[in-house]
Amino acid sequence: MVFSSLVFLGLYLPVILLLYFLSLRLSDNFKIANKVVLAGSLFFYSWGEPLWIVAMLFTSTVDYINGRRIGAAKEQYNGLGRLKGIVISSIIINLGILFFFKYLGFALENIGNIFSVDIQFTSPDLPIGISFYTFQSLSYIIDVYRGRTGVQKNYFDYILYVSMFPQLVAGPIVRYSDIEQQIRGRTVTMSDFGTGVQRFCIGLGKKVVLANSAGSAAVMLLDGSLTELPALGAWLGITFFTFQIYFDFSGYSDMAIGIGRMFGFKYNENFRHPYISTSITEFWRRWHISLGAFFRDFLYIPLGGNRSHQVRNILVVWFLTGLWHGASWNFIAWGMYYGVLLLIEKHTASYLAKIPVAIRWAVTMLIVLFGWGLFYFVDPTRLYHFIRAFFFMNPTPIIDLKTSSVFFQFFWMIPIFIIGSSPMPGKLFNKLLAERPKLDFIRSILVAALLAVCFMLLVGESYNPFLYFRF
Repeated sequence: MVFSSLVFLGLYLPVILLLYFLSLRLSDNFKIANKVVLAGSLFFYSWGEPLWIVAMLFTSTVDYINGRRIGAAKEQYNGLGRLKGIVISSIIINLGILFFFKYLGFALENIGNIFSVDIQFTSPDLPIGISFYTFQSLSYIIDVYRGRTGVQKNYFDYILYVSMFPQLVAGPIVRYSDIEQQIRGRTVTMSDFGTGVQRFCIGLGKKVVLANSAGSAAVMLLDGSLTELPALGAWLGITFFTFQIYFDFSGYSDMAIGIGRMFGFKYNENFRHPYISTSITEFWRRWHISLGAFFRDFLYIPLGGNRSHQVRNILVVWFLTGLWHGASWNFIAWGMYYGVLLLIEKHTASYLAKIPVAIRWAVTMLIVLFGWGLFYFVDPTRLYHFIRAFFFMNPTPIIDLKTSSVFFQFFWMIPIFIIGSSPMPGKLFNKLLAERPKLDFIRSILVAALLAVCFMLLVGESYNPFLYFRF
């Protein structure tokens, strides 16, 4: 089940909200309300993965037990020596399960290629959101070990933390310390609910109106024969994908944050307009913020950060960042591409600062654009032909009839994509309401209109993927 489905919008979300607010009327505390959200979250996950919910519950249960064990060991002086062993056991179990589902087939394939051995192995279906909930549960164990968060002694509240449906399948990666107090008790107001609805509808609009349109155009240009792809076709296709992946993923994050707000949970931001960045460093401070924070806090800094072996640390982090996105060499190449670029930036920062902002922004966007090409093409042969087309090396005219057709069909949306990915709409709207607060009712009208448009588009929509749904 995805947020942009009619089943979710017309049935699941209204029902769970109704049950949630009824439970709040029945009890002053959140014990019943939390059970409602937990039951709804498990149902939400099992809708698409009735079998592999077992994997999520198993890893969560292991980490819950190990969290309790760490808490008990800390209370006994003679138990301190066992703490690292407990943490390591959680890391091995969590990453072992992730490796089995996501990377074992890839590893065996490459071993077979190296030693010219035919290894027969059929990779199991990848559980939805396994990379997200694995990192989330691991962050809890490590933070408990470091003393940065308390031990959750209520099993059902811990499972709620891991499985909470708004951010379960595609993030943001939520640290337990950020919502520890909110699980125990939170303020649920009509103002927060309204803010949540507004944020959800904005995210839904990003996904249904913008991401799906951009994705449809990208597929027309990038999923056909690449040997005859003209240069402008490659550039136009990857430009549409650049907007698709932003509106798709940031839209999902907006919806997750909005739904959480409806239930009284306040999640941290996951995107801050990355396409206005004037450097690669800034881009990655604005894109998928929760993943960047995870690798920074649990890998980069423990390896030594900027203090020692900086080059090694950056390359290791970005190798694993690429691998996290998928078991394929193109993702590894994509991660290493950014790792090298970030190293170059770190050693040339004083020189880059002297370049005019407009030029720095243009170069950054060209780098990001090519990077999404590395990300898009899993097949090495297709990636090779895309790179040839991208750099005007294909023996074809720079434009053909198909490229022209796609351009004239979608060109009017390009300014909308550009404006929509910038902070401009929000700033202008907030300024208008600050100057004329009586016009605040326009917000509700616009949200209702956007929701209606999304419903109409979804009724006949055949192209409606979530790109990060199985990461």
